[in-house]
Amino acid sequence: MERFKQILIVGCGNMGGAMLQGWLKGGLDPSRFTIADPGLEAAPESVALLREVPDRVFDVVLFGVKPQLLDAVAPQVAKTVGGNTVLLSILAGVELQTLAARFPDHGGIVRVMPNLAAAIGKSPLALAALGLAEGERNTLESLLAPLGSPEWLDSEALFDAVTALSGCGPAFVYRFIDAMAAGAVALGVPAAQAQRLALNTAEGAALLAASSPHGPGELARRVASPGGSTQAGLDVFDQNAQLSRLVEEAMAAAQRRSAEMGKAARST
Repeated sequence: MERFKQILIVGCGNMGGAMLQGWLKGGLDPSRFTIADPGLEAAPESVALLREVPDRVFDVVLFGVKPQLLDAVAPQVAKTVGGNTVLLSILAGVELQTLAARFPDHGGIVRVMPNLAAAIGKSPLALAALGLAEGERNTLESLLAPLGSPEWLDSEALFDAVTALSGCGPAFVYRFIDAMAAGAVALGVPAAQAQRLALNTAEGAALLAASSPHGPGELARRVASPGGSTQAGLDVFDQNAQLSRLVEEAMAAAQRRSAEMGKAARST
């Protein structure tokens, strides 16, 4: 019998829904999944949808509610977590020990930091675990592989930083794409066309960077000819390192907020 056969998703919002979509696209049988979410209108075909958390134990429980709801929902979720259950948490900022205090009977607790690209199998998946049985990391990685690239962190202390990078990063990239399109509109390009061109430019650049032996910084250098138009634009970004400083400030703010949510969860 497969180790992680029956999977419960508690709270199937944007992120939980993206993970479910990625699993189904990856070929996992929809009958393996049960959703407990009072606000979800409908579930994918053959996926069970419940309005309340069921009173039975699952192999895997994906805990996907808002971090602020941890204590309100934890007593119900505890009924689904048994001695062989692996609890997967995507609750931003909520630490392993905080979860262990709410779910003392478990077969392992794993923090997962995905992003919405899990829906197309392209999400980075940062992982940190507590109490996971020896040898089960590979099994868990196989379960998560349809969503993207699982990667274990050396320390859970890095989770807030990785949240800022991988969890919040797509929104930062979207803002940059939107800003590129807006910049083109300011230069006279029609808005709809500017959006298409900006999206296609970002997609092509990301795919090329992913397949290149060179890092993004080197790729930018190779695109820019000395004295050319690309270099003129890069010079604006590089002046007083303003682009790097702005991104660092945004990521630091995201990291601080993640740590604040973790502190709030510990204190309740």
